[in-house]
Amino acid sequence: MAIHGSLFHEFRENASPEPFSLQNKKLLKIQMGQGPVWAKSGSMVAYQGDVRFENKGAGGLGKMFKSAVTGEGVDLMHCSGVGELFVADNAADVQILYLENDAVSVNGRNVLAFSSSIDWDIHRIQARGAAMTGGLYNVSLRGTGFVAITTEGEPVALDVASAPTFGDAQAVVLWTAGVSMDIRVSTGGLKSMVRGGTGETFQMAFGGQGYVLVQPSESVVPGGSQGSGSSGGGGLGNLFGG
Repeated sequence: MAIHGSLFHEFRENASPEPFSLQNKKLLKIQMGQGPVWAKSGSMVAYQGDVRFENKGAGGLGKMFKSAVTGEGVDLMHCSGVGELFVADNAADVQILYLENDAVSVNGRNVLAFSSSIDWDIHRIQARGAAMTGGLYNVSLRGTGFVAITTEGEPVALDVASAPTFGDAQAVVLWTAGVSMDIRVSTGGLKSMVRGGTGETFQMAFGGQGYVLVQPSESVVPGGSQGSGSSGGGGLGNLFGG
């Protein structure tokens, strides 16, 4: 008896020893021998070895309260043990970053996993135009360690120092430390604010030094808009503004 075909060779596990490594564009493998990690609840698709999971919700009473009030955040599970953990999120593309005493500001819905050495919190936007959107929030990740995020499709990293940079709040995934963000109101007039208009009422305006990561899809669900029903919020805020 035998099984013929390339299935088990073409899709064989990537044996990379790196703490975080891609099996393909949509599947992340984490080496648990490097220490515990945080991962989005429900993102585990497989594991080998002895891996334990503890659901932490929004991560502590303070963060749970912030998440409830803001509508932004990420439900996390604490993963520990030995072996290999495989995580994914609805077949979205996975991107890996390594922070070395640095920080990024990420939409909470795009957070997939990060090292336990990374500190995280939920922050309110400090941009001048934020009040017009009803309030915007994001998730900050700081410290040294690995971070894995998801994008719908392959993103583009824009250098904000090279030119004035603007983004749709539903397409912006993250930005790096040193980048400032403000809210710009569309000048399209009334038709841009009612059904049948452009839908680009609010835009994110970026400056400073660093990068903004934008995905080729306006699928980032607004998570921080409070009461206004505004279309421009997204779950993103200005972590580095105060």
